[in-house]
Amino acid sequence: MIEYVKGELTELTPTSAVVECSGVGYGLSISLNTFSALQGKPDCKLYVHEAIRDDAYQLFGFFDKEERELFLLLNSVSGVGGNTARMILSALSPAELVDAIGTENVKILQTVKGIGKKTAERLIVYLKDKVKSTSIVVDGKLTLGQADPAGRIVFDEAISALTMLGFAPAPTRKVVQDLLKEDPAYTIEQVVKFALKRL
Repeated sequence: MIEYVKGELTELTPTSAVVECSGVGYGLSISLNTFSALQGKPDCKLYVHEAIRDDAYQLFGFFDKEERELFLLLNSVSGVGGNTARMILSALSPAELVDAIGTENVKILQTVKGIGKKTAERLIVYLKDKVKSTSIVVDGKLTLGQADPAGRIVFDEAISALTMLGFAPAPTRKVVQDLLKEDPAYTIEQVVKFALKRL
């Protein structure tokens, strides 16, 4: 089993990355969250999930273990395959996804391409209890949205403003999330101002 690959990042697209290790190039399918995290990096370390079927052998790469953990949880739900799980993780950050499942927010899940109401409800039913034990919750990354409604408002409004300014949703979410982790007391204006410097 491959735990991770570490080496030179030789190719990068929004859906795939090629990492060269000891002269071998590993092609990995990635999410937009991982793509954003890899921007501008000459070398990288990606955690791996191997999907082995009779007709295909596919490697999925993740910038951190938390995203891989969520991918495996999503993949365990009936009707959600590897590519659908990757699509969900491209549309929502790991913290947003856990927040949506934990608060039973069907509408947020339905914003993901290919996810209808029934699938969104199935994800919530199967994963609500499981996501509570993920390291994402343990690490306190869910303070936006559950413990702090005011922080959730700042988070949502800042993303809305930046999206209207033309920035892509996935990297915008990550930057806003990072800023609010640094200082949960930031106002919407401060978050937008600092985010503009990082995007």
